[in-house]
Amino acid sequence: MARKAFVGGNWKCNGSMADIQRLTEMLNAGEYHDNVEVVVAPTMLHILPVMQALKVPVGVSAQNCYFEKSGAFTGELSTEILVDAGLKYVILGHSERRHILKETDEMIAKKTKKAIDSGLTVIFCIGELKEERETGKTEEVCFRQMEAVRAVLSEEDWKKVVVAYEPVWAIGTGLVATPEQAQETHKALRAWAAEKVSKTVAEELRIIYGGSVKGANAESLCTEDIDGFLVGGASLQPDFMNILKVTHEKK
Repeated sequence: MARKAFVGGNWKCNGSMADIQRLTEMLNAGEYHDNVEVVVAPTMLHILPVMQALKVPVGVSAQNCYFEKSGAFTGELSTEILVDAGLKYVILGHSERRHILKETDEMIAKKTKKAIDSGLTVIFCIGELKEERETGKTEEVCFRQMEAVRAVLSEEDWKKVVVAYEPVWAIGTGLVATPEQAQETHKALRAWAAEKVSKTVAEELRIIYGGSVKGANAESLCTEDIDGFLVGGASLQPDFMNILKVTHEKK
């Protein structure tokens, strides 16, 4: 089965209103194709202006959510609030939230299940630290992070998951996993899904790569088991459109 490619732009904690206008104008001027699903994730404050400004088939994602429906949870947004605002996607498990904000596998799993139950597609991030890569623990770490969500998801739920493999040592550092390293990990993740969930889920699951992706290296990273990209810094630049073009041509 051919998997539809997926490219996400994670804008993180960046952007003034002027920047948002520039970025939406850039996106509105782009070309889009049926074989690539495109999504951007602005800051919470910029989500609605971006949704209103976009005139092209580009989805908008939240960068986080909470697992409770409502209540005294200052600073949090529930999945109900996201859905009510018209959102269809949320990024969960990003390494910056795991390592800076100390989110645990269990917390991320609860958020993931809540988001899927609310109808959102989850861009579920996993990845290893540099020392874990160097000591041969890449698969062990990634499988542990995957197992946390597997424990709470049904087979049907996996249709609403896009897995983003982002080696932590490659995020925002300029370092990039080689195409061989990335393909090896993606292949291992697909094999894990076949064994732990089902062969059907493994065949259909989109597994994308993130970590200093640019137009210049996107082509070499379009390997058999890499179904697209989660882009950080380059998604704030015109180079994002080059990544979309390469993905369309290669996938």
